[in-house]
Amino acid sequence: MDTFQINPVSLIRVLSMSLGLTMEGVNMHHIRTAMLCKSMAEHMGIPTDVQQQLVQAALLHDLGAASSQSERHTLLAADREHELGTTIYSHADAGYALLRDSRCFSPLADIVRMHHDRWDGGNPSGCSGNAIPLESRIIHVADRVDVLINSQRPVLGQTGDICYNIRSRRGTQFDPLLVDVFLECSATESFWLDVNNPGYADLFFRQISNWGQKSFTLSDVMDIAELFASLIDRISPFTATHSRSVSGVATMLAAQYGFSETERSMIRIAGLLHDLGKLSVPNTILEKRGKLDPAEFCIIRQHTYYTYRLLEQIDRFEAIAEWAAFHHETLDGTGYPFKKSAGSLPLGTRIMAVADIFVALSENRPYRDGLDRESIERIMYDMADRNKIDRRIVDVLFDNFQKAYGIVRSAEAMPHEKQLREPHAAA
Repeated sequence: MDTFQINPVSLIRVLSMSLGLTMEGVNMHHIRTAMLCKSMAEHMGIPTDVQQQLVQAALLHDLGAASSQSERHTLLAADREHELGTTIYSHADAGYALLRDSRCFSPLADIVRMHHDRWDGGNPSGCSGNAIPLESRIIHVADRVDVLINSQRPVLGQTGDICYNIRSRRGTQFDPLLVDVFLECSATESFWLDVNNPGYADLFFRQISNWGQKSFTLSDVMDIAELFASLIDRISPFTATHSRSVSGVATMLAAQYGFSETERSMIRIAGLLHDLGKLSVPNTILEKRGKLDPAEFCIIRQHTYYTYRLLEQIDRFEAIAEWAAFHHETLDGTGYPFKKSAGSLPLGTRIMAVADIFVALSENRPYRDGLDRESIERIMYDMADRNKIDRRIVDVLFDNFQKAYGIVRSAEAMPHEKQLREPHAAA
């Protein structure tokens, strides 16, 4: 398993992009904030290992708001934090709660938790001044600079107003030293043009990929996938444990088919991330109890596309991307989003499709209980008869029905969301 080495930048870039998913595509806020942070850190001569942690935290800093498109929109629409009240801290606390138990990302938790703490105090953390982590203070400035940029206007025509806005909060909201650093960095046109140029992001990621970061193993990726499964399943109370249940059932089926230990780990990761693209779908659609109208269904159908286009960018994720993202493709070629047919659907993908349907029918929802075996069997064999899913896998599933059903029930019985204690008071 340890031979499965993945460049951390490759993975974190994609996770950061997923946090900015909208119906229109990817919002670049996290990436632009990270680029601003790196410019400021380099100007200050901060050691590379600290820059590495800073950039990773910046790429994930609004993690706690990712499950709510309305909250993300609110955070990016307000250029003054007082307009947001305590909301500005709630998403930081939620991000902390997600990160604190991650083996790979726990060092980022406190940075994310305090990335909106004011220099002059009055924060829920009780911290002020230099007691706030340096990385948090840098992200705070960079985050607000990016929010102030109006994408509908030429960026060089805005620089004076943005600099005035940031300078006016020197010593109150922001660290005075960091305001001075920002003003020095931003004196060049290239500073602004780089941040506002989507094409510059590729160069930025090539630069930080050379920092000599330790590669992620398959075990590390599993840890991170578990974190993002928590994030994905928080989108709606209707699917609070869906990703973990699909992952568990798919892994069980893969074992029945003789998948190796590495392959079983890969399909587990694919199951945890199979709905990553749902971060692009508004909560109102995901939580709708009635039948979706045609326009809403069009929006739902984009989620697997984004899952695939994101995951395929990660080193060595070719199979994982297919297994995760093609779970709504069908053997007869009428599924979505790529209209794949039987010859283009490998066994791992077919397993994921069966697992996803089984879990959706089995799990309890706020508006209905999970279906009984007879009902699930009738529906799934009807789909197999219509050449939608692989009958052989359906046979294996029902040969192991109690095991699969137990996976769903066990997932529902476990605490599926990390509890938000009082994180600012629990340092």
